[in-house]
Amino acid sequence: MKRAKIIRMAGLFLMAGMISCESMVDNLNTDLNNPTDASATLLLTGAQLGNVSVQEGHLARVASMWSGYFTGTDRQYKDIYSYNVTGASFNDVWQFVYQGVVGQMKLVIDKSAATNNRLVQGIAKITEANALGTAVACWGDIPLKEAADITKFPNPAFEPQIQVYGELQALLDEAIADLESGIGTSPGVADIHFAGDASKWKEAAYTLKARYYMETKEYALAATAAEKGITTAARSWMMVHGTTLNVNENLMYAFIARNRVGDINSSLALAPKFLNPASATYKGNAKTDETARYNHHFITLSTTGVVIPVSPNTNSTTTSRGLFGQSAPYPMVTYSENLLTAAESQARTTGFAAGLAKLNIYRAYLNAGGDLDATYKTGTYKYKYEAYATEDFASGGMLNKDGITADQALLREILLERYVTFNGQIIGFNDLRRTRTESVGVKLTPSAGSVLPERMIYSEAEVNSNTSAPNPVPGVFVKTAVNAK
Repeated sequence: MKRAKIIRMAGLFLMAGMISCESMVDNLNTDLNNPTDASATLLLTGAQLGNVSVQEGHLARVASMWSGYFTGTDRQYKDIYSYNVTGASFNDVWQFVYQGVVGQMKLVIDKSAATNNRLVQGIAKITEANALGTAVACWGDIPLKEAADITKFPNPAFEPQIQVYGELQALLDEAIADLESGIGTSPGVADIHFAGDASKWKEAAYTLKARYYMETKEYALAATAAEKGITTAARSWMMVHGTTLNVNENLMYAFIARNRVGDINSSLALAPKFLNPASATYKGNAKTDETARYNHHFITLSTTGVVIPVSPNTNSTTTSRGLFGQSAPYPMVTYSENLLTAAESQARTTGFAAGLAKLNIYRAYLNAGGDLDATYKTGTYKYKYEAYATEDFASGGMLNKDGITADQALLREILLERYVTFNGQIIGFNDLRRTRTESVGVKLTPSAGSVLPERMIYSEAEVNSNTSAPNPVPGVFVKTAVNAK
């Protein structure tokens, strides 16, 4: 019976995340057999799925359009692509963060504390930190300490962005201590990501810590955290998907290929130009063949007789499953991210040799197939990622034709690799804003006007109902504090 309730709740949450305007599931904290209460494990499942909708749903689509991964071509996505967006567009996402994740995880933590189940508390804290970390990166100042307690705090205060990042680091430290305690009963399948595996959650927590240190430009701390982060691809935090219609599909697939066909493609995007061997800006070279990754990420699409030059790959057959295929897993916090964070942070702090060594570890992973779906490792499409040598980055070398310093050439290559790796993820948008004023890195051309977006717009519902909300509300082109420094 308990398993059936979990499955049903999971289906409801994923269906909510797949519709064009995601909306919250009513009475999330209601046990289907007991309308007055719910167990900590059932709440955990629902809140984890709420976090999936934060990471993989509307927010990720907007971030991808504003990062050169996707092109908005119809209805409201055409306007959003051109930066014409209002707070109403983010009402559902804001609700997912605060009602769907933060509010529910507070209940999970309280219920688990009552039984001294520190394992479940640790899992809940990491999931909450993931949702709030995405929110603080995208919006800047957000509610934290006073959030999700409307009785005590009907108008929760917005805390400064940099302060929130520090509090999330502390929350993750608490979670790691909980996991290291060895105290608590596993939630089993109620934990939809790692089935209660404390060692995997601990590694994910350290990679999240490294992510947030990168976003605050504390690169030495990021390097230290990454050394304790995710150690293999099999230990990555992924959202596993299936092929049941409106229940467990990849949310990108459901939107792009089924629910809102024609709203999004990649016809004007930058990312496919870096991966396409036929492109003038192809990032491949004598040691790098991106053919397989290009075909895994992007396809030529034909709808109603019109050929679209390139679109996110939503192929879902047994011989071709694209990055956004129906059952393709979606990356939450991964081994690839951890390796690339180690490479960039060490290149910036320890030096060239350390950064190159980490980059070559990642290239060895790619050369063994990396994050490619198994259907792109069959030999039909080529891929090659040989180790780079110091001379490749020297002035006039293969990766330094424009004569910049070797350090800058290495950083440029790492940032470019992060960019194409994070296709379809919010962290790609975070990277672009973090490095926008630096001399090297990925330089995006605005899709409208002459200025690039710097943040999401605060939820209209929150602004209208919370007297503590920022006034005036910062516009999409106003930098957040971490990117203004």
